[in-house]
Amino acid sequence: MPAAILRAHVKSAIRNFALLFVGCVIFHVIGTWNLPLIDRDEPRFAEASREMIERGDYIVPYFNNQVRLDKPPLAYWAQVASYHIFGESDFAARFPSAVAAALTALTIFAWGSRFPSLQRVSASKARDNGARVGWWAAIIFTLSLQTFLHAKAAVADMWLVLFMTLAHWAGYELIGFCSRPTAASTIQRFNDLTIRRPRQWWWMFYASLAFAFLAKGPIGWTPLATVAATKFFLRDAHLARRFKFVRGILFMLAIVALWGVPALIQTHGEFFLIGIGRHVVGRSFVTMEGHGASSLGMYLLLLPFYFVTVFISFFPWSIKLPWLIQRLWRPTKAGIIRLRQGYGGQADPGYKGNKIDNYLLAGVAIIFIIFTLVKTKLPHYTLPAFSLLALLLARRFAAENATHFFRNCALASASVYLAIAMVIPPLVARVFPAHQLFQQSRIYLQPDMQFGSIDFQEPSLVWYFRSRVHGFLMPLNNRRTAEFMGRSGPRFVVLPTSMARTLFAEYPENWKMFSTRGFNIAKGKRLDLTLVLKPE
Repeated sequence: MPAAILRAHVKSAIRNFALLFVGCVIFHVIGTWNLPLIDRDEPRFAEASREMIERGDYIVPYFNNQVRLDKPPLAYWAQVASYHIFGESDFAARFPSAVAAALTALTIFAWGSRFPSLQRVSASKARDNGARVGWWAAIIFTLSLQTFLHAKAAVADMWLVLFMTLAHWAGYELIGFCSRPTAASTIQRFNDLTIRRPRQWWWMFYASLAFAFLAKGPIGWTPLATVAATKFFLRDAHLARRFKFVRGILFMLAIVALWGVPALIQTHGEFFLIGIGRHVVGRSFVTMEGHGASSLGMYLLLLPFYFVTVFISFFPWSIKLPWLIQRLWRPTKAGIIRLRQGYGGQADPGYKGNKIDNYLLAGVAIIFIIFTLVKTKLPHYTLPAFSLLALLLARRFAAENATHFFRNCALASASVYLAIAMVIPPLVARVFPAHQLFQQSRIYLQPDMQFGSIDFQEPSLVWYFRSRVHGFLMPLNNRRTAEFMGRSGPRFVVLPTSMARTLFAEYPENWKMFSTRGFNIAKGKRLDLTLVLKPE
């Protein structure tokens, strides 16, 4: 390729990557500064990251001065970096998720652009088709409802999705699907897998698995199961040699150990016992925080949970899932017939495309099956499968030239999501009681204050009030509240308004009282709270 053409391709690629990344980040951050952090997960992550900075301890997270062993530290590290750039705020806590979602879209775009065409076409046409698949897949992922929600959330899920997507891509390349859209690749035998793959894919595969673990634990290793399933069906003797599984898993564990060993030492093994034992193994067999089945009958009834909720989580693209299943089934049979008939004993593009589809389907199926068997269930658990579903849909849209549907669906969903992001947060912010009490009382808060609460210990109280107060939240009861407020020094307490009228029917003139009505999202009930503040 002439140097001038090569430079033009490089400039075009850089422009496309920059446009997609910046566009996705802007799309995801819109509205994040107007919506208070939602109990319980967002404030827990945000506050734990702040306490990392305060303690200077980036190994073991703490929340409200108590060790938090629920999740590995990657999301906290990202939030710490964001705080150093933007300061400690709701926006800064959520910004890393927007970046992770944008990087996932870039990964999908780059991966999809390397797919071979499903038809026998020229090299230039195949290259254009690959670029279209990449663009469409990135947009489908970005405009899925669950992506829209979690790219704006101060949690670890988008980092898990990013590194699982990178691992699936690297596994795809190591298997040897001959994804470069050239004239030669469209007629190359699918089973000719002895071509030496670039070593960087090996490093990328196992490093991504390590960082996926650091994002959310062992669930990040499911791409290994996808590769194992593919190996079983391909029966390829060279696959184990190419992946170097023993060496790779040792490399992956070495990366994890850089954090894991110090964490285990500092917590005397508690990080493993609670983080893995309770929050990984426990979720498989026990319903946690009310998310899932409480009996065997309910467990069996909820087995199809994710196969139903995907039509909401993956909306609006989920309306095409029945169509996608039909298209994936029909070409598989036709491709086998064409393979038997020939192309000179070579696999035709449709048959090769089916093998690629099977790899993506294996990844989707494994994620859905794992979380179907797990007893604790939440709709977003299957989010890591959405990047693979986006690639499957984009390939079929491109093959059947479904430009009209794709364009209309993308424009409509983007418009609706942007309207929601700009209009809804300011309207609903008033129903967040911790945020409202903080806004009312913030000018009276002092760094040396102590604070407590009765019947409302949601993490949002800790997150908002500790931005001005150095103390930690103390859970109280009726008897201890009067004693707590009678101690010397500035302090305040948050309690139900009816209780405040009883306990503090008479209070000194210099005390302040602030009341609000709101909604406890974590418990699903209305609240009427009062903050009683003692200045000195």
